[in-house]
Amino acid sequence: MSQNSLSPSAPARGRPNLYGKGNRFSRPLFLVLLIAGIAFAAINLFNDVSETGAAVTSYVPFLLLGLALLIALGFEFVNGFHDTANAVATVIYTHSLTPDIAVVWSGLCNFTGVLLSSGVVAFGIISLLPVELILQAGSHNGFAMVYALLVSAIIWNLGTWYFGLPSSSSHTLIGSIIGVGVANALMHGRSGTSGVDWDQALKVGYALLFSPVIGFVCAALLLLLMKTFIRNPQLYSAPESNQPPPAWIRGLLILTCTGVSFAHGSNDGQKGMGLIMLILVGTMPIAYALNRSLPPDQIPRVAALTQVTEQQLLQLQPAPADMPPARDVLTNFVGSGTVTPQVVPALAHMLSDIGDQIRRYGSMENIPAQSVSNTRNQMYLASETIKHLKNAKLPMPQETERNLTAVKAELDSATRFIPIWVKVVVAIALGLGTMVGWRRIVVTVGERIGKAHLNYAQGASAELVAMATIGAADGFGLPVSTTHVLSSGVAGTMAANRSGMQMATLRNLAVAWVLTLPISILLSALLYALFTHLYF
Repeated sequence: MSQNSLSPSAPARGRPNLYGKGNRFSRPLFLVLLIAGIAFAAINLFNDVSETGAAVTSYVPFLLLGLALLIALGFEFVNGFHDTANAVATVIYTHSLTPDIAVVWSGLCNFTGVLLSSGVVAFGIISLLPVELILQAGSHNGFAMVYALLVSAIIWNLGTWYFGLPSSSSHTLIGSIIGVGVANALMHGRSGTSGVDWDQALKVGYALLFSPVIGFVCAALLLLLMKTFIRNPQLYSAPESNQPPPAWIRGLLILTCTGVSFAHGSNDGQKGMGLIMLILVGTMPIAYALNRSLPPDQIPRVAALTQVTEQQLLQLQPAPADMPPARDVLTNFVGSGTVTPQVVPALAHMLSDIGDQIRRYGSMENIPAQSVSNTRNQMYLASETIKHLKNAKLPMPQETERNLTAVKAELDSATRFIPIWVKVVVAIALGLGTMVGWRRIVVTVGERIGKAHLNYAQGASAELVAMATIGAADGFGLPVSTTHVLSSGVAGTMAANRSGMQMATLRNLAVAWVLTLPISILLSALLYALFTHLYF
């Protein structure tokens, strides 16, 4: 059977029936959740904009917002049936759960993982984008950026899904972001390498590079340890019929599937949330550029902190007489990473402006509509500057370092927030994606990595390692690939068990892994160049 041809033939002995009659409630449930998600997003958008008291003078921003949100949620939907299929493959191929129950359960766990996610990964992804485009999120180029990286990621994900290749949505999105950054730099007459925050890109790249190695090695070692200390033959035998395994084995496999699905939602769901926040800031800055839920009593503390930090920075590096605009200095610094004598006084000047504004208005809600975007951009740029100064290890007094850290935390709380309704609609998109299109990837993981049928211990080992790896990455704010970690974990257990591996499949997986980055970079760069010449 070819990788892109899956026929609903009768299953062989021990092989799950992936084409059995589905639950009659699945389709109505899917439609109800889809309609509910769209309605929930629309109602919350309307309420958030209404609460600002801003008069609607044009509906163009709403149209752009709606289209961008649909594309962003489409990315999460594709991510759901592309990546989460890995989580259900082991419980399906060990007959621990029937396919229809497995995908619905995985969808619910993905949903919960998204809702309980921290948001750190979301803004780690956003920080890879060129800072000048983030500061112009609502501009022509800002929309071109968002559309280019989302469309290119969806195209590659759908292509690899069609051929049954467990490719990484995280890998694809990172490549798309790099492509936009490189294209933006080249189109403005700069070197392509200047368009990406390479320190952050390398940090993310290492996570994506080493996580499959960790999956392979740790899953293999875990299986060997289980063989040494758990001497129960049932655990190491492949299913010989379509009957479920003993209750304790079944419970273990369902638990690992639950953990991987939850961890996938917690990590991968944040990528869509970060992009949606970028879209909301660009189209509806009055409602989403600043965190309007911050308590008013926090404002005096932030204002005093920015004033003290400004004085300390100016003592460290006085402002020169011919000081350029602070925003230009800091934008160049964040883009290049080169510390000039103007950076520290420029940061002091920007912190002074921020402190004056929030002191004048008393709360985030009182900042005038025409000033919201500028205040948000100043806060974001100051926060990124502090981060890059820390990375540059610029020597400064400990008290100044502590105050800069405290200022950054306050600025981030004002600009890096995710409304609960955004989490809900992303969770719905990811969960619904889990319920469709899962068969191709499940077959690859369950049948085409090893030469022997996946046994219970192999499935548990691969998923335990995947759950731990993705959970740890989420804690560190790093995106990793559920696909790569779990697929490599299954391969590791096959190697440790001496079951043999299907080299053709591994070769295809490796080719997809190698090609994902360059193709997604090229696709997004070309789409960005195209979209910048179109009117949004």
